[in-house]
Amino acid sequence: MDFFSIVLIVVGLSLFEAVSSIDNAIINADVLSTMGAKARRFFVTWGILIAVFLVRGLLPWVIVWATVPSLGFFGSFTAMFSNDPNVHTAIEAAAPILLMGGGVFLLFLFLHWIFLEDKCIGFHCERFVSRHGVWFYAAVSVILTTIVWYALKQDPMVAFGAVVGSTAFFITHGFRLQAEKAEENLKGSHLSDWSKVLFLEVIDLSFSIDGVLGAFAFTMSVPLILVGNGIGAIVVRQLTVMNIERVKRYVYLKNGAMYSILLLGSVMVLEGFRIHVPEWLAPVATIAIIWYFFARSKREIRLSAN
Repeated sequence: MDFFSIVLIVVGLSLFEAVSSIDNAIINADVLSTMGAKARRFFVTWGILIAVFLVRGLLPWVIVWATVPSLGFFGSFTAMFSNDPNVHTAIEAAAPILLMGGGVFLLFLFLHWIFLEDKCIGFHCERFVSRHGVWFYAAVSVILTTIVWYALKQDPMVAFGAVVGSTAFFITHGFRLQAEKAEENLKGSHLSDWSKVLFLEVIDLSFSIDGVLGAFAFTMSVPLILVGNGIGAIVVRQLTVMNIERVKRYVYLKNGAMYSILLLGSVMVLEGFRIHVPEWLAPVATIAIIWYFFARSKREIRLSAN
């Protein structure tokens, strides 16, 4: 992999991580406003180390270990930095299972957003789909059945990966709904500042899963994922305490994150079927999508100011 490809992947990962974490950052900022200066500083400094290394470093490691159990738990860690061709062959052989599971997870995440969640309408089709939210469960069922049907013809383990991806979505979605309610309740709670910091870090774990899974559409290199997602997490933490009110004005950033998730999920499913997708496509398309919705948000700000 050449230097330009590495830079492109890291930039794409950083943007995707930052934009996909905006919603969580806004809620975090509201909670932080109820805390003292010392706790806020801890959240930005030591909290960043937890978010980057413990969460965004540990999750890819666990995912690689679960996908290639033959490497062993600690072997999966050393494999992330190994140049052994046998290790790379083992990871590449199991990659379709991981990519299929992650792709299905991300596709379901996008469909849940466009069918059921509140949003700033970016395209007319979003309003139409939102009016027919009851069809979400039918849509994901048909998509999963179709993917599994074709995957069984290729490799039963890839089909199993698709089922695991759908199961992971519904399990984590339930936890995420509870986390969102709990985080909202923190604003008016009488918990100590340090209890709130700990709770925010735990909640960050549940919100980081889609960013980590989406990262595998960019690259299978865990060190690159750690660097790219780490930079994105640091940017989000800084925005959380410094300029979140300005970020709130960019109302279409969430749309950019979700259409990026649609793209990355599609790329992962295609690669799960061993259909080659150019390495540059995921980062370039993600940057283009986010830039489009960022520019559209700026235009909306200018129009509202006039």
